[in-house]
Amino acid sequence: MFFSVLTAALLCVLTVKTRVENVHAQEKLFLSSMGLSSPPKPSAHSPVPSLLWKMFESSDRRDSCVVSEYGVRGNIVRFIQDQGRLISAPTGRCFYCVRKHLFFNMSALEDVEQLSFAQLEIKFKQDLSHLGRHVFGMALYRVLKTTLKGVTHESSRKLLQSQTLGYDALGSVRFNLTELAESWRQPAKNYGMQLELQASHNLLDDDAFDAKGVRAGVPIPEFSASLVAVSLNPHQCRSRRKRSASYYPPVTPSNVCKPRRLYIDFKDVGWQDWIIAPQGYLANYCHGECPFPLSESLNGTNHAILQTLVHSFDPKGTPQPCCVPIKLSPISMLYYDNNDNVVLRHYEDMIVDECGCR
Repeated sequence: MFFSVLTAALLCVLTVKTRVENVHAQEKLFLSSMGLSSPPKPSAHSPVPSLLWKMFESSDRRDSCVVSEYGVRGNIVRFIQDQGRLISAPTGRCFYCVRKHLFFNMSALEDVEQLSFAQLEIKFKQDLSHLGRHVFGMALYRVLKTTLKGVTHESSRKLLQSQTLGYDALGSVRFNLTELAESWRQPAKNYGMQLELQASHNLLDDDAFDAKGVRAGVPIPEFSASLVAVSLNPHQCRSRRKRSASYYPPVTPSNVCKPRRLYIDFKDVGWQDWIIAPQGYLANYCHGECPFPLSESLNGTNHAILQTLVHSFDPKGTPQPCCVPIKLSPISMLYYDNNDNVVLRHYEDMIVDECGCR
């Protein structure tokens, strides 16, 4: 008796363990299609850029393989966070300035992805109108090799672009870095960039001193940096069709093959902490019989029609055709990846629109 109970308990434990392993295997399979090695655990839920929200909200009305905002093909848009640091105190060469090392980790892009567009955005935390007559020079350098901390050697960097900023400048400055970002996909070539903001010479003349002869402070504006990267995964872009409106299967009872309602809530699978939107979606599934004779509404193939005919003569030896999805549509998802970047990604074959007998 004891051994029978023990055996039953062991079988129960093994069954549960097998089920858990199967769940983890399915989860890993889906996550790998998102370019994720494991469920992300965002350290800080950084805000979603307004442009990304607009793109997500209009995703059901656009071509899933084109990002019209940037005029390129793509089905993945990432806002990659700057992981650089503020470089130490100003030197004699850079007296009234801010020097920042910018670094963007491109390892999130899979090998299969084709980088279509990359744009650096320098966003100022306040309106530049408060600068008055102050003018700043902005210089962006590519770092070619590592140097000692706090030391800048001109041979270790290359000027990419420079411009002046005044009170009439926009709230952000953008640079196209597609070619450079492509090279960064090889980690050995990614040393990042340096950004310098420096007061122009006319601010360092006699007018820049107060009544006591002390040099007046120059209000160098605070800023943040991010890199938007648009890429195309051709394996997830098989169709140029637009997304269909959400399909709600009828609730009339029937045993015939047709779409059935299935709502997937991401809380049920423990993904609510890293999936931003949607919180869930109507996925649907196919279920029902494929009886003889097959009607046109069951979308049967010639093979399925013949199989139902044979099944009607030999029901034990030949099974009925299966009820399977024959038309699916994509959805868009906003989420945090393993590096805390905000990602907008389009996925094919996520919603069952029609079923058929196959």
